[in-house]
Amino acid sequence: MSAPSSTPVPALTLIPENPQDAATIEALLHRAFGPGRFTKVSERVREIADFAPELSFCAWQDGRLAGTVRQWRVAVGDQPLIFLGPLAVDHDQRSAGVGGLLVARACEAAEAAGEAGVLLVGDEPYFARMGFSAAPAAQVVLPRPVDQRRVLLRAFRPLALFGDVGPRRA
Repeated sequence: MSAPSSTPVPALTLIPENPQDAATIEALLHRAFGPGRFTKVSERVREIADFAPELSFCAWQDGRLAGTVRQWRVAVGDQPLIFLGPLAVDHDQRSAGVGGLLVARACEAAEAAGEAGVLLVGDEPYFARMGFSAAPAAQVVLPRPVDQRRVLLRAFRPLALFGDVGPRRA
């Protein structure tokens, strides 16, 4: 194991996503996931959801995009929720905690906006430390195929979720 670097890590700046950053964000998403990202169940959800740029964040470090997290407005049955994803961190920052910082900031913003909770598809061992669990999302129905154990929820108040994920109704 190598010794920790004595070079200080430049500070991150977390800011809401700006439209002018779209090409830079897309380039990071392509590097992180490749074209296969368009075949995932999360993409099917995003196709029916409303993008929430004010709840989506970029992590900048020395003028370079180190990571991004996007959030979307959906509903499970009649319950409005936020759907988180994609979350992408540049390769050289993946062990620096950037992803956790982005998820924490995104959840803080969703809660401050009065949202009931945040839903995502991901690895429970990673997201559990940020308050996500599969148990409260067990009855949430996402487009198939999906591994139901990867459907996770962080609720900001008690919720009973049953039904299909779909667009929010006016």
